[in-house]
Amino acid sequence: MASAADKVLTTLSRVSLGLGAVAIIPSVCLFDVDGGQRAVVLNMFTGIEDKVRGEGTHFKVPWLHQPKYYNIRVRPKLIQTTTGTKDLQMVTIHVRMLFKPEVNGLPTIHKTLGEDYDERVLPSIANEVMKATIAQYNAEELLTQREKVSKEIREAVVARASNFNILMDDVSITHLTYGKEFARAIEEKQVAEQQAEQQKFIVMKAEQERQATVIRAEGEAEAAKMISEALKEHGSGLIEVRRIDAAKDIAEALSKSPNVMYLPHGQQMLLNVGGKQQ
Repeated sequence: MASAADKVLTTLSRVSLGLGAVAIIPSVCLFDVDGGQRAVVLNMFTGIEDKVRGEGTHFKVPWLHQPKYYNIRVRPKLIQTTTGTKDLQMVTIHVRMLFKPEVNGLPTIHKTLGEDYDERVLPSIANEVMKATIAQYNAEELLTQREKVSKEIREAVVARASNFNILMDDVSITHLTYGKEFARAIEEKQVAEQQAEQQKFIVMKAEQERQATVIRAEGEAEAAKMISEALKEHGSGLIEVRRIDAAKDIAEALSKSPNVMYLPHGQQMLLNVGGKQQ
């Protein structure tokens, strides 16, 4: 009986060990690559393998194969730098980059740069490109030609990043800030332009007034000429008519005034309508 019991226990222990070994195999010999990831495998004998593992479950030999995971999703990176323009104005520029690694270049990235490749490469190339591009423009041109500047920075960053197996989906300028000196110069320029416009308006107004004076003088001269010709042709009758009209206007005004009670005899209140003393 004791011998049979020992055999049963021995068999159970062997089966348990076998099941345990089978259960350990997946965790030791298999590795998973999630969506949006790729893996490069470090072979402890030969180094980084050229084959890139895609999404799914893959076999590995314990200790011999060590997978290294990389995120291949598009990620943002914001780079800020302060540099000088062509006219020696200080500008702070912010550039946002959307990047991802080139899948086929992951083995090279791991060999030469490591898993933090973006921190090693992007700030240096972005700063270099931005400073070189901004130095070609005046501060005012950065405002008027912003689209052109952004395009040049984008093309240069894309070209430089491709040398490191990094793909750029987008590069754009998000902020552009000038120094206090340039802001003060812009304000002074605006004030000067407003003053120039004001002086221009004053000159135009004076010219219009001069032309109006000339036209008025010409009209008065023409009227005097016509009156003179009328007097030569018709004598003093026109003057007498004007005196009568003026006397009528004065008489009507005085008759409506409560302060005038009567007109004394002999007073020339009607501008000598008869043309001589009474």
